[in-house]
Amino acid sequence: MQIGISVVAVVVKTECLPLTVVVTQCQCCEMDVKEEQRVAIKLCCKVDFLSTKTVEPIQKAYGDAALSRTTIFGWHKRFREGRGSVKDDKLSGRPTTSRTDDNIATIDKMVKEGRNVMSWLIADTVSIPQTVVLWILRKDLKKRKLCSRCVPQALTRDQMDERVAACQDLLNMINGDKNFLDKVIAGDESWCFAYDPETKHQSSEWVGEHSP
Repeated sequence: MQIGISVVAVVVKTECLPLTVVVTQCQCCEMDVKEEQRVAIKLCCKVDFLSTKTVEPIQKAYGDAALSRTTIFGWHKRFREGRGSVKDDKLSGRPTTSRTDDNIATIDKMVKEGRNVMSWLIADTVSIPQTVVLWILRKDLKKRKLCSRCVPQALTRDQMDERVAACQDLLNMINGDKNFLDKVIAGDESWCFAYDPETKHQSSEWVGEHSP
């Protein structure tokens, strides 16, 4: 950070004049390196230098501290469109931090009420960024996502009973018709869900740090 009189100088060569044009501006205020470069970009814009012609002197003057090519193009465009200030735009009225005790308590309550709750839904409900929600869940509440998968071999009690009933029906058919097995060409078993099972993402839950 530089405080006091800041002199910004940009040395460029025009295509029309063989002389070197030196553009300077003094500002008796607090100015950092980025703002100095923005002033230089603004001056280049005022003397009708293209954005591509502005990049070289900025990078040559500031070296490793120079703004990126994309950033220079962006500020050049803003000044072309009439922007006057070289200061950063003011942020929204949102507080500087959203990791308050109240928000942490609210998120903790939402997770306890529904472990499948999505982070975007929490962010929308509490009116804070989703990145902050994830930070609170993982760092403050020590939560992690646990995903479950549908394993066909892990049968429920109802599915077991259905299989027993199907086998009993087959035995009854065999006992009623001694030639029944001679009529069987091929056999296979396919079980279809009567509902749409949850995906891995939908079934994921927020669990505690020491949960299995």
